[in-house]
Amino acid sequence: MTKTHNFHIPVMGVAYTIDTPLKVAHYGIDSVISLVDNVLLEKLRKVYSEQFNLPYKEISQKAEDYMAKRITSYLNLINKLSTEKFEELKNNYEDKKTEIADYFEMLPDSSQLKKEFKNKLQQNAGDLKQWVQEHLHMGSIDVNIMTKVDKENYKDGEKLPQEFNDAHAALRGYANSDLTSSLVLSAGMSPRLYGYIENFDDFYPDETGFIKKKIVLKVSDYRSALIQGKFLAKKGLWVSEYRIESGLNCGGHAFATDGFLMGPILEEFKNNKAQLLQDVFEILTKALAQKGKPVPNRILPMKVTAQGGVGTAEEHEFLLDYYHVDSVGWGSPFLLVPEATTVDDYTIKELAKAKEDDLYLSNISPLGVPFNSLKSASATIKKYEKARKGRPGSSCPKEYLVSNKEFTDKPICTASRQYQHLKLKELEEKKLPLYEYEKNYQKIIAPECLCVGLSEPAIIIHNIDYKIKDNGVTVCPGPNMAYFDKIVSLKDMVAHIYGKKNLLRPAYRPNMFVKELNLYINYLKNQLEDIQGNIDKKQAKYFEKFVNNLDSGINYYKNLFENTKDKFSTTKNEIMSDLERSKLKLKGLFQKIQQTPVKE
Repeated sequence: MTKTHNFHIPVMGVAYTIDTPLKVAHYGIDSVISLVDNVLLEKLRKVYSEQFNLPYKEISQKAEDYMAKRITSYLNLINKLSTEKFEELKNNYEDKKTEIADYFEMLPDSSQLKKEFKNKLQQNAGDLKQWVQEHLHMGSIDVNIMTKVDKENYKDGEKLPQEFNDAHAALRGYANSDLTSSLVLSAGMSPRLYGYIENFDDFYPDETGFIKKKIVLKVSDYRSALIQGKFLAKKGLWVSEYRIESGLNCGGHAFATDGFLMGPILEEFKNNKAQLLQDVFEILTKALAQKGKPVPNRILPMKVTAQGGVGTAEEHEFLLDYYHVDSVGWGSPFLLVPEATTVDDYTIKELAKAKEDDLYLSNISPLGVPFNSLKSASATIKKYEKARKGRPGSSCPKEYLVSNKEFTDKPICTASRQYQHLKLKELEEKKLPLYEYEKNYQKIIAPECLCVGLSEPAIIIHNIDYKIKDNGVTVCPGPNMAYFDKIVSLKDMVAHIYGKKNLLRPAYRPNMFVKELNLYINYLKNQLEDIQGNIDKKQAKYFEKFVNNLDSGINYYKNLFENTKDKFSTTKNEIMSDLERSKLKLKGLFQKIQQTPVKE
């Protein structure tokens, strides 16, 4: 599929990009659908079938392999509707002149396609209609699976085989769909899930190198990419894209590195991409030959993309030009674009007015992974209201994130009423001093029902009748949301990305690299504050490594910006000052680490 834009819209939560392709794919924009919630997908399939007068037959939970079938059916419907919308656009030039003009206007000025279109318009070329039909390209309808969200499932009290686990069923649902697109795998390596991909022919290349369903790995460092790429290649599976995401300057779950920063990570990919390509392809061809599968007659394409905290056209261009990334992900700002994402009225207004202090790295995820969130999210407010009334926790209606066996043989969710009741009862029995009790109490009730909260915006927007009521909305913007303050059109957001407009609020915004650096420094500071008394040798070694990595990152950025001549000229002094301040903060934290006694 020919790429039209050099940005993409990553997956956001569950509902926020659930139908984004239907809104933006006809403009050539790539986006990603979450496959976590088959219940929501089925409800939306009904909504869109009725809206477009298409036949709908419910896939009930009693149906065999219902999760995979729901996912396949929804993806096929979105593909059908998006493709029809695109075909109508490109094949009806006279009726769709305004939308076609928008299509080309939204392209970057560097686009050869845009230049050709403008030339043909000026020349009043007679073949313009035919040219448009041949040169418009549709955005990719990609999907995301979190590898760790792979709950075991039961039927009549009996555990089902592994292929009926949540992530396995989602993978099968996508594999059986008629999409030609990419599967984005996030949240780390899962050998059993990766092994399951081998069962589906669409993930293998043909002799020409064409792959119907490509694999994209979301990674936070080069070493992880190399290990996972080789692991998959040994199975005859090619990673078509490594999607590098900032560990902390991102939306949703924040998988922090050990102080490795985005700039140095991108530099490592830039310097080693050719070697990675060669090494992994050699492994791939041997594996394909052993399997008796077609062996491509040329090295396959491998993209490197980046996302997390990008907020200006200058930063966007720098990632493309200096690090040679193939595309840049713009996530959180699109939560303020109703034409692109699904966000309820209350939440979108709260996001627009949110500033730095309103956004925080929370403990609300039942997975135990830090989660970027908004303090005024309605789900968070209602969670504490229920706790004050003596009813903390959720009824856990969907059970996608069950993982805890602390009190039960069968896993339960730490956000569930059942778990929190048992955990609070245990806390009461400890008879702790009030301060310690309160601290532990807040920790126990912090997790929220993300399964419902992240799905709720679609339920509200589409007015879906749903038995789960009054749970509230969970939203997961990255820290970058603090610098955008208005609800905008799709055209305006794209214009901002390409430097034709400025949508940032009129206040100081740190460079994306500096912002991530300070997020890591604060992350380290909070970890140190949680320590009571001594640390052991393992902790001491971890903290020392963390500080050294951050310090190396600061030195890298100083050198980078000092030697960058054609970018950041108006902000370079501020960037350098910010780096100096960050170095001093880090030095203070290192002194605190050195002063903390280490247990022998």
